[in-house]
Amino acid sequence: MKDVLRELILNALADLRARNLLPDGDVPSFTVDRTRNRDHGDFASNIAMTLAKPAGRKPREVAEAFAQVLSDPRIARLEIAGPGFLNVFLSDEATHDVIRTIHAQGEAFGRNTAGAGRKLQIEFVSANPTGPLHVGHGRGAAVGDSLARVLEASGWGVTREFYYNDAGAQIQNLALSVQARCKGVEPEQDGWPADGYRGTYIVDVGRDYLAQATVHADGQDVTAAGDAEDLDAIRRFAVAWLRREQDLDLRAFGVAFDVYFLESSLYAEGKVEETVRELVAAGHTYEQDGALWLRTTDFGDDKDRVMRKSEGGYTYFVPDVAYHRNKWQRGFGRVINEQGADHHSTVTRVRAGLQALDIGIPKGWPEYVLHQMVTVMRGGEEVKLSKRAGSYVTVRDLIDEVGRDATRYFLVARKTDSQLVFDIDLARAQTNDNPVFYIQYAHARVCSVRRQLAERGVVADLPAGLTALARLDSEHERVLMSELTRYPEVVEAAATNLDPQLVAQYLRELAAAFHGYYNAHHFIVDDATLRDARLALAEAARVVLRNGLDLLGVSAPESM
Repeated sequence: MKDVLRELILNALADLRARNLLPDGDVPSFTVDRTRNRDHGDFASNIAMTLAKPAGRKPREVAEAFAQVLSDPRIARLEIAGPGFLNVFLSDEATHDVIRTIHAQGEAFGRNTAGAGRKLQIEFVSANPTGPLHVGHGRGAAVGDSLARVLEASGWGVTREFYYNDAGAQIQNLALSVQARCKGVEPEQDGWPADGYRGTYIVDVGRDYLAQATVHADGQDVTAAGDAEDLDAIRRFAVAWLRREQDLDLRAFGVAFDVYFLESSLYAEGKVEETVRELVAAGHTYEQDGALWLRTTDFGDDKDRVMRKSEGGYTYFVPDVAYHRNKWQRGFGRVINEQGADHHSTVTRVRAGLQALDIGIPKGWPEYVLHQMVTVMRGGEEVKLSKRAGSYVTVRDLIDEVGRDATRYFLVARKTDSQLVFDIDLARAQTNDNPVFYIQYAHARVCSVRRQLAERGVVADLPAGLTALARLDSEHERVLMSELTRYPEVVEAAATNLDPQLVAQYLRELAAAFHGYYNAHHFIVDDATLRDARLALAEAARVVLRNGLDLLGVSAPESM
């Protein structure tokens, strides 16, 4: 509807200029936005204020000129407000058209073609394979997968990628921890590695390693050697074991990836060294104090960064630059990284390294979505530990406690730059205070009405109901229809702003509008025409609830 109104306003502008009521010139940038208060109309535009100065007229005079020529069956009336806002009140027919569109398009309603013909890659979760996925990874998984779904709904060809940090000190600590368990060493005893992992899962890895078990991860089988002295063999098996466990966590969460990329492959294939040589050849490096530095200050960083340490070995951001160079070489003109807020410090230096390569990567590539911490509460107290992980709450803990749907919704329901409190008691509650229950119950209520009709042998005539929408003239019905018209705009905004919580917020508001309608009106009435019209509206609400829940990876149950 926003696009329709923009087109009508542009047509009115051309009309006013053709009549010499406004001077010719460039089309100004103007807005068409939903009003916060429906008493002020459905939409408001600042077109008159943007044209006032070049026209040499007062904004309200320009608005009045638009009001004279802006006419369409979908517009009930126009009002001029404040300094010159043009407030648009939609006609009932306009909202009825949207209800009919929902029925016609079904699952396709709300989708758009903004990214049609273009592809992007979104990287998310990307956990070190050193333990089960924690709740922070869960938030990244919920946000990343929902964002991928929203972008796909906007026409983008999306590739989901998981980057395994399977190289470096943390992997060494993992191997040493498993080796200690294989030798019977406990975390409190001498011989336990200083930075060892203490979760009970390390016991499980060690047991399977000694039993020469075989695990399947990323299409490959890895069989344990069983030799407690072979640290390299322990490392390979432990990484494969935990990759399998993380895959199981993600499967339980309903998240799948198209590509799993190993950090170790960058070293094995010489890509890190190759990237460093290119940076040196581009002239953006220098030697100082025995170390190799990248002049990142040339690209907006607050200080230059060490690439190769004086004692040898690369700093952690160098393989990140090599990895993103690889993404660019794979043809991803757009890349989005969904990561924890602790990655904030790497954004500038990775982008600087990519700019320093001088291979055509645009400034500001890749894009980043950074999520804040999650605090898990139960009974009013913070939950910090998992028996299995030993030091944190895992994604599997939450799924076991409240189910996949509630876990996914709660982890995506706030803006990523806000800290999130996950209240287990609320997520389990079968009450209207629980937003997941509230939204899913709205969907189930519509399905319940359909079952009641079937039990009574009544066959609803939805096509007839769609022609009788004019019978729906109560405030509850108008509010619900207005909410349904918003859905395509919400999907578009969520994709544009990389903010899937907009969908979660919208679904709660739509559910409130439906429950208000359901509680105030009977659906199964003797008046067949009114009954069919109300059922047509309810069915439209069900379709949009289902479509929106699908964008969040949450189910739409038919009974509760």
